[in-house]
Amino acid sequence: MANVVALPASRSTLRTLRAQERGASRVILFLLIPVALLVVVGLGALLSASSVVGLREAGDGLYYFKRQIAWLVVGIVAMVVSAFIPLPWWKKIALPAFLGTLVLLVAVLFVGVQVNGATRWLIAGPISIQPSEMAKLATVLLLATVVSRRERVVVRYRDFFGPVAATIGVVAVLVMLQPDLGTTLLVTGAGFAVLAASAMPMRHVLGSGIGAGGVAFALAASSPYRWARVTAFLDLQSDPLGSSYQAVQGLVALGTGGIWGVGLGASRARWSFLPNAHTDFVFAILGEETGLAGSLAIVALFTALTLTGVAIALRSADRFGRLLAMGVTTWLSVQALVNIGGVTGVLPITGVPLPFVSAGGSALVVSLIGVGVLVSVARHVPPIDTP
Repeated sequence: MANVVALPASRSTLRTLRAQERGASRVILFLLIPVALLVVVGLGALLSASSVVGLREAGDGLYYFKRQIAWLVVGIVAMVVSAFIPLPWWKKIALPAFLGTLVLLVAVLFVGVQVNGATRWLIAGPISIQPSEMAKLATVLLLATVVSRRERVVVRYRDFFGPVAATIGVVAVLVMLQPDLGTTLLVTGAGFAVLAASAMPMRHVLGSGIGAGGVAFALAASSPYRWARVTAFLDLQSDPLGSSYQAVQGLVALGTGGIWGVGLGASRARWSFLPNAHTDFVFAILGEETGLAGSLAIVALFTALTLTGVAIALRSADRFGRLLAMGVTTWLSVQALVNIGGVTGVLPITGVPLPFVSAGGSALVVSLIGVGVLVSVARHVPPIDTP
């Protein structure tokens, strides 16, 4: 009789597990499709946007395109590996990854290579890495680990301030010393998304957020060059050949594209009219060549990515997984918003790349690892009797 009673329960458990697996497969598919399309679109845009600068700097119009292909292979492998790392293992990896990132951020300050007034790169032969890109994921990973263990026991503000200062604060200071205000804001925003999604007292989260905003404002105002770049979008015609030159040329490229664009590979802005056309302003080249239709398609893909990431976070029965997914989703979506907002003139230009699209090996690999982390969270199915 005992076996007869146990059999229906076993079948019910199997049906539940299979339903969870099917749901996970669907949400992973909804995540990977926009990412794959963004990567393909990015390669096409990069092939066009970087051809002129590649010829000028390396004598090869395919120089940046070939480098991006190489980094893409590394990124895909890293994404697949990340997707199959069990969620509990990410907790074990969190602290070593964070400490390793801190070492690289400190190393940048002493042996980093300076480009355009900022020291953000470590170069070894043909390989260059940007540790501040790694800091985005490492900060979210460690903060999600710490908060998931302590969120329900934190009452006093000093208990809340400790993990925040030890993660967001330390990384923000090191990144700002490079200096890199855009990445500092992204790290801070992703970190506070983890805190906002937790059970931490909201008064502590809001108070710290207001304080961080005040510090960011003070840092921006402390440098005339930085303040000019931040405020240039308010009046682009005030200095069209100076601080707002890049923003103006970006808008010219977007306007030239019209509804359907001038055609793939037919951009005129890439001919040295638009600085950083293959990195920070690749969206302007996309808008010029594919028009408003193509630009809206890119926005739609990032919207789909954001909604899927939030869905992964909400469906996760694991607190750590939920916080981790929310932090990674916020980082990728806000970075896309800041980049597109800067190109279209509705936000200040902060110099952050467009995820999966802009040239840059470190940014591409780390973004794909972030996608792998989201897949890992989506794949995690807790025991059926977990409350």
